[in-house]
Amino acid sequence: MRFKLLLRMLKIQRVLVRHGLDDLISSTHLFRPLRFVFLLSPWTWGQRKSEQPRGVRIREALQELGPVYVKFGQSVSTRQDILPADVGTELAKLQDKMPPFPAADALEQIQRIYGAPATEVFAEFDAEALAAASIAQVHVARLHSGEEVVVKLLRPGVREQIERNLEVMYALAGLARRYWKEARRLRPVEVVAEYEKTVLNELDLMREAANASQLKRNFQGSDMLYVPEVYWDYCRPDVMVMERIHGVPISDMDALRRAGADIPKLAANGVEIFFTQCFRHNFFHADMHPGNIFVDVTDPANPRYAAVDFGIIGTLDDRDRRYLAENFMAFFDRDYHRVARLHVDSGWVPADTRVDEFESAIRTVCEPIFNKPLKEISFGQVLIRLFSIARSFNMEVQPQLVLLQKTLLNIEGLGRQLYPDLDLWQTGAPVLREWMAERTGPAAMARRIRAELPEIRYMVDRLPAVTRKLLDRIEQDEKPLGPDRAQLERWAQSRYLGFAGAVVLLAGAVLLGLGVQPVWPGWVLGATGLGLLYAGRPQK
Repeated sequence: MRFKLLLRMLKIQRVLVRHGLDDLISSTHLFRPLRFVFLLSPWTWGQRKSEQPRGVRIREALQELGPVYVKFGQSVSTRQDILPADVGTELAKLQDKMPPFPAADALEQIQRIYGAPATEVFAEFDAEALAAASIAQVHVARLHSGEEVVVKLLRPGVREQIERNLEVMYALAGLARRYWKEARRLRPVEVVAEYEKTVLNELDLMREAANASQLKRNFQGSDMLYVPEVYWDYCRPDVMVMERIHGVPISDMDALRRAGADIPKLAANGVEIFFTQCFRHNFFHADMHPGNIFVDVTDPANPRYAAVDFGIIGTLDDRDRRYLAENFMAFFDRDYHRVARLHVDSGWVPADTRVDEFESAIRTVCEPIFNKPLKEISFGQVLIRLFSIARSFNMEVQPQLVLLQKTLLNIEGLGRQLYPDLDLWQTGAPVLREWMAERTGPAAMARRIRAELPEIRYMVDRLPAVTRKLLDRIEQDEKPLGPDRAQLERWAQSRYLGFAGAVVLLAGAVLLGLGVQPVWPGWVLGATGLGLLYAGRPQK
């Protein structure tokens, strides 16, 4: 295994040298001892491309290294504001301009997957790829029923490539954990593990189809986002067939302006979609680079996003989602003490962190960005400064939040490209406030109670049987009444009262949550339940 990893690292070294990226190699301590081995190797002399522009060399090196590295380039390419112009322009080509695999391979895959040639499976099938990405490519086709569709096919051998790259990433992360003093806080192995789950999920196109269907349900009837239809009868783990989208690529600003699209509204809708997906739906598209986003300009005054490529979808557990929402709200309100306290309460910083010092550090970074249009601030730069603060306060990286942070940066990049005057705070705050109100109001309580009704009914049904068993246990005890039996009786009575109190209290909450009129029975039941709970409290 170690020998294979060494060979893989040597290959990476060789690719970097061949593309003339010597400076990158010199700054990478792990590869530095091998640098001159490759510089002196005959097979690199005639292949070096140092005469090419720097951006081209970086893009071609990432393409040659494989899907994992292309994904990295795609993510970075969304932040044109923090990249050199030449590098940013070239990396943007990784979004949808990857070299396709041959048409013959595509036709062979169709034959293998469906057991029939493409000409039988589809009424029409274009063997030349419409677009190609790092993991798959798409072909235009038409179903026998007449619908125009795109057929997404995995690249041949892509799983093996990714697994080899992941081995290298784990090896490097393991070295970092062992020898890098920052590793405990940055948790490189956990971050790689989180990335592994994400990228391996992309290789299952049935999962992607399910993601698309869920996202479509979430935005059913929405005038902000359209999700194409999935044709399930044609979907397999290695192929996905869905409705073809016709729209303007989000990166084609000239075409959007010619169509008369309302650019400010489009930018604001993008922010609202992000917060809606993250907090209301808890199901967000986490690969929102420009190659995956189109715009329907049929109604220019109300342009609508159309998304494709649903291989990377993010979710959060309730605890993280609540802390994040409260953090955002505290940021919007400039309540930096609340932000600092939330970080401590969530365990994202050590429990002994001085809240006042952490509050002051956060204020120093965040205060300058408020009441400024997007063009005057960079969240990329803000995050860099926040990471610096995090280091000084021993804040650990939260791997489960990496996808969300990446998506937020993507959204900012899109917003900056569309409408630099967009105020991210004013656009996002109303969505979050509404969600918070929904989570804490009477309607939310009623929903939670309705969801728990089966459990409540189960408790009520069990109450007589549990009570009878407790009484039988006491009556069958043939010992004279003594300390043990008296204690058992007190315990049985306490359990009975507590159990009954909980049921009565829940019944009152149900009536109040559902808004039953008059309201006094709900309050009476609630008060009675509290009384029973108090009476059944453990006696010292």
